[in-house]
Amino acid sequence: MTSTASPLDARLAAAPLPRWREGAWGELPAIRVVHGLAGVMHAAFIFFACFAFSDASPYDLIALPTMLLWLALGIRLHRGAVPLVFLLALYLSAIVVALLPYVSEPLPLTWTIQLGYLVITAVFFAMLYADDTAARLDLALKAYTASCVLSAGLGIVGYLQLLGIEDLFARYGRASGTFQDPNVFGSYLMLGTLTLTHGLLTGRGRHPVPALACLLVILAGTFLSFSRGSWGATLVSTGLMVGFVFATSRSRALRRRIVVIGLVTAALGAAALVGLLSIDSVAKTFESRATVTQDYDEGETGRFGNQIRGMSLLLDEPLGMGPLRWRQIFNLEPHNSYIGSFANGGWVGGAVFIVLVAATTFVGFRLMTRASPYRAYAQIVFPALLMFFVQAMQIDVEKWRHVYMMLGMVWALEAARLRWAARGGRDHNALPRAPHARTTGDG
Repeated sequence: MTSTASPLDARLAAAPLPRWREGAWGELPAIRVVHGLAGVMHAAFIFFACFAFSDASPYDLIALPTMLLWLALGIRLHRGAVPLVFLLALYLSAIVVALLPYVSEPLPLTWTIQLGYLVITAVFFAMLYADDTAARLDLALKAYTASCVLSAGLGIVGYLQLLGIEDLFARYGRASGTFQDPNVFGSYLMLGTLTLTHGLLTGRGRHPVPALACLLVILAGTFLSFSRGSWGATLVSTGLMVGFVFATSRSRALRRRIVVIGLVTAALGAAALVGLLSIDSVAKTFESRATVTQDYDEGETGRFGNQIRGMSLLLDEPLGMGPLRWRQIFNLEPHNSYIGSFANGGWVGGAVFIVLVAATTFVGFRLMTRASPYRAYAQIVFPALLMFFVQAMQIDVEKWRHVYMMLGMVWALEAARLRWAARGGRDHNALPRAPHARTTGDG
């Protein structure tokens, strides 16, 4: 029995395939498109961290879809990051308990919800970077550094009053970039400084001249923030990174390069500093900000006086004063995250915060010293995070988005290192690769 095709069937068979089927799209698996989209959203998520004009920013708008997409793609929580999750959950629980008497008040409730959201982002980053660590962290550090260059450039423009919109990018006679507070702005730039400096020292950067130019822009932005804490943190974190790279390197050529590049960079930085101080307005602000204390630090109702009086009150408040209650009592933030953790979350909240800092510091130094494929990343990220822990003694960092990002990064590196060690390190027999190298997988 034979069958004959209708004229319509014949025409359909002879018709060319639609372009989306005969071209590249026809060969592209859907999962690759989804992974590509996830990578773009990941980069945007990191980049938008620099926009902090208000409590809500593009960073927060893209956070939820990015986290949901990556969770759908199967990121997991590895055992190396479980201590972070446990400590953050306990810290948040203590603050929720302290909130209960004031849950009807909108400001304390909103503050606690925002803190819970930041805790979730820290856990997300700890999960995200524990797998495919090198590729994902390379992308994150590049996106973060790009955001630093943008924010620093805008801060310089605002400070020098070049566009007539100074109030947007400068505050209190200091550069603030895309931040409300010049102190937060200056500290935010620290990780960008470390990333670019590491690439220049190790020779892993593909474009050293543009990298050096970007580094100088970031350093100028840091200086014009006139944040004493940021100045000190940038110097100390850079010194720590350079010292650990030098000490853990087995290459004499690399050690010589570190010394030479370090001296050249220091000379260029000194020349830039002299140039900036030649501007009268810059010199005057520098002179006023370079003092150890400011007017608002001193006196019984100043920052330090409030801290002394507040600590005596906290001895009688085992459950804490409650979120934001310190501000209502003293008309000023505590400007000390350790004291603030006791005030916001009671004795348990304060103790857990200290344990979290101590545990992360222990893990960070171990990552920087032990040979692994992740040591170079730790030598970039952890010095910056360590300086935030130090700065927490004179400023409130518990609501800074980038601190939770770096917290997740460090514990993700620890989770990745533990898995690598459990495999006997057999997948990486060569020297650990530094960031900016062409890598695949976890290497």
